[in-house]
Amino acid sequence: MIHSKLIKALSLGAVLITSSLVKAEPLALNQVIDYALTHEPWLQANKYQQQAIEAQSIAAGTLPDPVLTVGLMNLPTDGFAFDQEGMTQFKVGLSQQFSRGDSLALQQQALKQSAEQYPWLRADRQAQVKAIVSEAWLNAYRAQKSIQLINQDKALFNQLIDITEASYANTLGATRQQDIIRAQLELTRLEDKLVMLEQQFDSAKKRLAQWLPIEMLNGAVSDENTKVAAVMPYQELASSGVTEVLMSHPAIIAIDHAMRAKNTQVQVAKEAYKPQFGMNLGYGYRDDTPMGDSRADLFSIGVSIDLPLFTDNLQDQQVNAAIANAEAVKTNKLITLQKLQGQYFKELSQLSRLAQRKALYQQQLLPQMAEQAEATLNAYTNDDGDFSEVMRARISELNAKIDALNIEIDKQITLARLNYYAAAKDNQINAAQSQGASNE
Repeated sequence: MIHSKLIKALSLGAVLITSSLVKAEPLALNQVIDYALTHEPWLQANKYQQQAIEAQSIAAGTLPDPVLTVGLMNLPTDGFAFDQEGMTQFKVGLSQQFSRGDSLALQQQALKQSAEQYPWLRADRQAQVKAIVSEAWLNAYRAQKSIQLINQDKALFNQLIDITEASYANTLGATRQQDIIRAQLELTRLEDKLVMLEQQFDSAKKRLAQWLPIEMLNGAVSDENTKVAAVMPYQELASSGVTEVLMSHPAIIAIDHAMRAKNTQVQVAKEAYKPQFGMNLGYGYRDDTPMGDSRADLFSIGVSIDLPLFTDNLQDQQVNAAIANAEAVKTNKLITLQKLQGQYFKELSQLSRLAQRKALYQQQLLPQMAEQAEATLNAYTNDDGDFSEVMRARISELNAKIDALNIEIDKQITLARLNYYAAAKDNQINAAQSQGASNE
């Protein structure tokens, strides 16, 4: 019994240890992106929609089913005898309607063209997910790194408190009591900032719960591979090159396919001006006369045709509606392209300013802040400075480090957003890498 309990306890301990190891596994950026793209349900739903339209295109190119009619005709009511009258017959008929002109083939073509937009919509969605997931992960990394910076500087603030308390104990009056209170106050503020950053860290990770299971979001994020690779040299790209890149964007290509489908629908509407033909065949069986004389069976064939003579309220309006729909899609393409251009140049401007700020912080501001903090501390320990200046210098240095981190993270987020606008180039790179991996 004891042996059984020991085995259970060891098994439970192994499970708990394994769970803690899984929980502590750092979450890498590439891992998050790959998982999100692999498990995005929108992509599967889009594939089903494409399959539905492709199936509709097959059905649209098929003639309507022939109609079989069976009837008893001209049966006399004074005796209901089948052989009484020569006109009485048992008739079997078959009729078939044909399409107007090439409307079936054109309708099938329009649906096929409409289905061709769905792979491009999936490519656009993948690019969107990649940018959104990257931004959420980078925000989580921002909060985690800020927490690390504050925890590193907490030791300095604790050291300042120790120095201040020792200095206060060696004085005769209460001249340094306010220094102790100020140091403790700043330490409390740091604790509050840590709580706020923990909240931001959790919120950024929970943003990823749309794509990742919650179990993957319990641990920290990885400190490795935090850089977003730029798909193109954005700052070197000319305006004409930007237009070319955006014109090949999956969202624009998808609209092009939708536009072709709408233009084909205009041709379908114009086919309504053509007449529609129908054919019917009939075979009538007649019984022999009451005297035993044979009656000939009857065969009939006919052609029906409708004449679209009054087109003002039907055919003309259908064509006008189809043309308006095609123009709406064309306008939507222009709107989408302008929107992409505006957002692209906004992010590009942001990237340039962030690069300038990063250089300023790395080359001047951070070294100057460190020198100032060290100088004020040395002056204070030699009784030649004010404690408030020491605190201000240390807090300014910490804030500058966090600001420099924010600049770097904002730069990476901006690159992730710019990569969305270069989705076509990104897809080419990924396809080439996949091809190379398969060849190996």
